[in-house]
Amino acid sequence: MSRGDALKVAEEAGVDLVEISPNAAPPVAKVVDWGKFQYQKMKELQKSKKNSKPSELKQMRFGLKIGAGDLDIKLRKIRSFLAAGHKVRIQIFYRGREMAHKELGFVMIDKIVALLEDEAILEQKPQMAGRNLSVVVRSK
Repeated sequence: MSRGDALKVAEEAGVDLVEISPNAAPPVAKVVDWGKFQYQKMKELQKSKKNSKPSELKQMRFGLKIGAGDLDIKLRKIRSFLAAGHKVRIQIFYRGREMAHKELGFVMIDKIVALLEDEAILEQKPQMAGRNLSVVVRSK
């Protein structure tokens, strides 16, 4: 239907001609009451906001001398957080003289991120904050 015909049909019905998807070929338009159309869109947005729960930032702390079994358990927990849609802050904490070997923390972060590479994406680079080295990951 041509644009002129569509405008004529909309005018005869006493409603508006609303362009739904302008990028389609040919563009798609609807003959609807504009006020009612806007109201329905607003209600849909409110409903989707109500149903979506905000993702939380979970945190998992690791020491430098963590064992392989403990590491596996913590990684399993991180995977469950990611599957639930949460972001996870992975934090390496230094005790005492471990601060003299900060590079070990970066190596551990790289190892953890490598083990999680199938499920997670790095959201920020590793950064030091006092005696903690942290990085944030989110699910793919």
